[in-house]
Amino acid sequence: MAHINLLPWREELRKEQKKQFAILSLLTVVLASMVLLYAHLYIGGLLDDQNARNEYLKTETVALDQRIKAIKDLETTRTKLQARINIIQQLQRSRPGVVHLFDELARTLPNGVYLTGIAQKDLAVTVTGVAQSNARVSAFMRNVEDSKWIGSPKLDVISSKAQEQHARSNDFTLLVTQADKDKDKDEAAASAPVKAGAGKATAPQSKGGGK
Repeated sequence: MAHINLLPWREELRKEQKKQFAILSLLTVVLASMVLLYAHLYIGGLLDDQNARNEYLKTETVALDQRIKAIKDLETTRTKLQARINIIQQLQRSRPGVVHLFDELARTLPNGVYLTGIAQKDLAVTVTGVAQSNARVSAFMRNVEDSKWIGSPKLDVISSKAQEQHARSNDFTLLVTQADKDKDKDEAAASAPVKAGAGKATAPQSKGGGK
């Protein structure tokens, strides 16, 4: 019986299988490397996009902060300007009042009383002066009480001091209130009745021709 040697065929088969396994392993490594490279590039692209968005948001945030600061500066400037306008308007309204105040003080000042200083804050007026006696200060207060432009006199300080030849004088500080004529005018205008119209509307008459 003839014997067949299968060793060379088996050895070739093993070599072929090893070769196929090596090729398959190489292909797997190459494929895995390509997948990893693609994933790396894809994730890197996502990161770049996100970083670009972050930079855009930072730029816009800085711009918005600058706009907000500019708006706040404008509001501060507007508030200051409005305060100045209010002060100017108040001064314009108070100019006639100041004239009336000085005129009324001169009218109400009795003989023997001399003013040394006048200070005003809103409608409160502080008057300092010198009087020959307490009775003259009382007369001054009565005149202020009867005045139309100033009133509510309140004696704050009075002191007596000796002068030459045994004469004495009284230093006094008087608080008075200036009348707010503008407020009275506004209240009077608000409470004034509304006048009705003189004319009355008449309905148009239709012209009809009867036969």
